Amino acid sequence: MKFGSENNLKQHVYFQLFFWTALFIFGSVRSYGEYYDEISPEIIIYNFCHWIFQIAGANFIYYVLIRHFFDRKKYVLFCLYLILSLYFISVINRIFIVYIAEPLFTHELKDSFFDIFTDIGYLLFHYTFMIISGAFIFISVMFVLRYKDEKENTTQLQKEKAELELKSLKSQLKPHFLFNTLNNIYSLSVSNSEKTSESISRLSDILDYILYKGPKNEVPIAEEVAVIDDYIALESLRYSEGRLRINKATALHPAATIPPLLYLTLVENAFKHGVAKTTIGAEITINISCDHQYSVFRIENTCEEDDHTNSEGIGLKNVERQLLHHYKEDFIFKASRENNIFKVEIKTPATS
Repeated sequence: MKFGSENNLKQHVYFQLFFWTALFIFGSVRSYGEYYDEISPEIIIYNFCHWIFQIAGANFIYYVLIRHFFDRKKYVLFCLYLILSLYFISVINRIFIVYIAEPLFTHELKDSFFDIFTDIGYLLFHYTFMIISGAFIFISVMFVLRYKDEKENTTQLQKEKAELELKSLKSQLKPHFLFNTLNNIYSLSVSNSEKTSESISRLSDILDYILYKGPKNEVPIAEEVAVIDDYIALESLRYSEGRLRINKATALHPAATIPPLLYLTLVENAFKHGVAKTTIGAEITINISCDHQYSVFRIENTCEEDDHTNSEGIGLKNVERQLLHHYKEDFIFKASRENNIFKVEIKTPATS
């Protein structure tokens, strides 16, 4: 268990109070049955004295011996110190009872210190076993709680790591996307094209999506399709009539979602590595279909026969890594090339 915060420390104190109080009550009830439904004050005092040293022994074994030796795989030292600790705790417990507790209700002759230290059998059966029994239960519970905490911490760390990596992927994609788009606008402005203002307006809508939807874990596919339309319109401004043909078909389910920028990255990739490098008759075909179980995105673009960079861009690598982060193994991602046609297909669960 971790006690780095005040709240955790309080939880630990409450746990110890509850655990040891329950153990004391259990021991008293057991004694009540053993002594014919009657417990004398002497029995209560004996139980209380043993109980105090059970608490001390269990905490010493767990927080000192286990933490400093067993956890560090110093098993020989752990066993040696465990035996010595049990012996000395048993001796101190016996001395406490003989010289402090028993004088409260008896005037019998006290055992000598020599007898207390050397009567190993009596110490073992009347003191050490009682300390071990309480310590065993306490340490077992602590190991269960520790395992639970470590599992939760590991899960949390993995989640935080995945989120950081995903943010890193998105931060890579945004400059990559903006660089390409700003280059387009720059080219239009240099030629004093009337399309420059329209390009800036389109870019504004896309930036709004990237800034406000990009950081989210998922968005409705309909919103991603809308920004894809803006992007296609923005890119189409660069090309003369007949230079580019876009075919797009959608059948969307209103509840279907995807990680933001997933499909947009592939559309950008098709323009950058396909249309921009195809001299005539460039074509992009987009097909998006969704039902209540799966969402399927397919995109095809023409490319030059001697160009093999389409499958090597930052975009495709980021898409695959985002899919792994978001869906683990529950997705299909295919990228292939047939002659001068490059194809990508993604199949994901409709909702996470």
